[in-house]
Amino acid sequence: MDVALGGTFDPVHDGHRNLFERAFELGDVTVGLTSDELAPKTRHVDRYVRPYDERKRDLEAELEPLAEKHDRSFTIRTLSEPTGIATEPQFDYLIVSPETVDGGKRINELRRDQGHDPLEIIIVPHVYAEDGDIISSTRIVNGEIDEHGNLTPDRDGRGRSR
Repeated sequence: MDVALGGTFDPVHDGHRNLFERAFELGDVTVGLTSDELAPKTRHVDRYVRPYDERKRDLEAELEPLAEKHDRSFTIRTLSEPTGIATEPQFDYLIVSPETVDGGKRINELRRDQGHDPLEIIIVPHVYAEDGDIISSTRIVNGEIDEHGNLTPDRDGRGRSR
């Protein structure tokens, strides 16, 4: 089975790790990583996003042990549009988080329009920080929490620009 998922992954956190784990449980994984041009457009909050090459390097480091653990392969491809790679016919599953379900539905509409079978959309629940709110890259960048959801009240955030 071929599994697709996408995102900016800056920085990678435990919520992302749950997405990756579920993806590798299902099959070989293709991760669409937002391009430098697309990444700021997908943010709900204006903040600095590290360059593609840095994000890709960190993503590879996260994916390699999971691929090995599950005896699967993975590929990282550049996403230049939000619907990206998942409209291609080879995929069977699309991994999404609760806030990206609508994007998954849109991808299936596009697939139908192109004559492809719809993907099975797998919704992976959020992971919560110790304060009960979800772990998110934005919260990490703002200095509220670390990648595991631990509160970090003495840490400064990254801000809107480099």
